[in-house]
Formats: sequence, structure tokens, C-alpha cells
Amino acid sequence: MKLGLIGLGKMGGNMVRRLRRADFEVVGYSPDEEERQALADETGMIAAPNIGGLVKRLDSPCIVWVMVPSGEATEKTMKELERRLSSGDIVVDGGNSSYKDTQRRGAMLAQSGIGLVDVGTSGGVWGLDNGYCLMAGGEKVHVKVVEPILQALAPAPDRGWAHVGPRGAGHFTKMIHNGVEYGMMQAYAEGFALLRGKKEFSLDLAQISELWRHSSVVRSWLLDLSATALASDQSFESIAPVVADSGEGRWTVMEAISQGVPAPVISLALHMRFASQHGGDYVNKMISVMRNAFGGHAITPRDKD
Repeated sequence: MKLGLIGLGKMGGNMVRRLRRADFEVVGYSPDEEERQALADETGMIAAPNIGGLVKRLDSPCIVWVMVPSGEATEKTMKELERRLSSGDIVVDGGNSSYKDTQRRGAMLAQSGIGLVDVGTSGGVWGLDNGYCLMAGGEKVHVKVVEPILQALAPAPDRGWAHVGPRGAGHFTKMIHNGVEYGMMQAYAEGFALLRGKKEFSLDLAQISELWRHSSVVRSWLLDLSATALASDQSFESIAPVVADSGEGRWTVMEAISQGVPAPVISLALHMRFASQHGGDYVNKMISVMRNAFGGHAITPRDKD
């Protein structure tokens, strides 16, 4: 099976690697010529010089998977694909787009007979080896066409992926997933900050995080990653207490307001990220470490001055 993949960064590049391991033929494009050529040399991916060149190298009906930042970059890519693709072709948006934008873009592409499948993608930088959790939205006929790709990227063909609903449902599900993630990370970070603050007990956070990983009701992959980080450093002295928010937490809180559904934990976790951007503490350092561990998100170094 052959597909195009636009966006060869941390997630997109690893998706190419995983697909090539499964013997998919991949035509890849990134504006960074060195990036795309290096990936081509490493994996056997066919490097395209631009989006037009990518489409020309695909078989009809074309399948193009998009892994670019949400917002303007995705909008620009979708509009160019609308001009270059034909009726019967399918675009997959695997980024963190707003589900409302996805619904609008899907309607736009449908006018030209082009299908859109939105895939909420979780797994971060570990997806290459562990597989990705994939939440697909779109028409059943379109999802069926891209099903082999979802099966190859998922942990196994029969798990870790699902067609969750109509167009927009994949990105909506991923948005709520990320809101839950905000709350979980905040709770873990606050707990470890309290443990660290009890000076009279001289608690070993690495020992405790490792202990909690086994048969505890709070065990999780986030805890696994935290335990690994704490085993090497418990002070995080080199890290600034700043936690970025990528947007999906905001959208989740806005959705809660729209539905009139109380979501105080997710809302407060979002507001704590805002607070961290104006100065913070150990809690925010801990969250930064977790975000870096699962997604490769940048850590803000502490200003030595």
C-alpha cells in the first residue's frame, strides 16, 4: 500500500519509520530538505520536493496523511491538497486540529469529492516502538480504506485504534483525552511536591514512584515515565517551572462550558499552566518533565542569572 505523509517531525518521522517497517511505500514531504532526505536515506521513503511532487508520486486514489502543527499550517496544507487532489482521494489529518476546524475542512474537501478522516493520535515519541493510540473520525467508507494504515501504526491490528464516530469525532475524542491528561499530570505533580515538601521524612521520590508502579491504583504510563525521570534527578534544578499549553486543554474547558458540564479538575489544571507561565514551583517542573518524557515537548531551562 502506498501513501503520502506531509510533516516529518518527531511524530511524522516516526510514523514513516513504523510504516516502512510494515512494508508500506511512503512518499514524504517536509519543507526542510535535509530532514526529508535524511529520513529517505534511513528508511527508503520516497522524498518529494513539494506537495505537488508528493501527489504526483501517488497512485489513484491518493491517500495523504498530514502531520503538521494545528492552525495555520494545517489550514494551508488542506487548501493546497484540495487544489491538487481529485475526487475519490482521501486526506487524513493526524494532528491536533480543533474538531470544529476539522468539520469545516471536511465540508470544504467534500465539495471536490475528497474524503477527510481525522485521527486523534496519542503515543508521543514512544509511538515508533509501542505503537500509537488512534481515534479515527469520518465516513465509514473512508475509514475502511485507511484501515490498513491505522492497523500498522497501532500497537496491534486489533487494538489501539478505533473508528469512534463521524467527521470531527476523532479530534474531539483526542481533545478530551488531552484534557484528562492535564488533570492527571497536575495531580501527580502536586502529590510529588507534597512528598518532597515533608522534609522531616527525607522521602526518596524515586523509590516511592517505583513503588507505586506495582499494584497501586494510581499506576499508569505517566507514573512509569515519572519514575524514570526521578531515578536520575529529583531536584530538577536546571528546569524552569514553566509549563506550556498546546491548546487542547483550552478547547476542552471551552467545550465543558458550552455543554454546561462541570470539569473543575481539567479547568484548574489549565489555569495552573497559565500561572506557571508567570512564575511557578516544583509542581510545574514535574509536569514539564512528564511532558518531555512522553511527547518530547521542550523543557524551558532555568535562567542561570
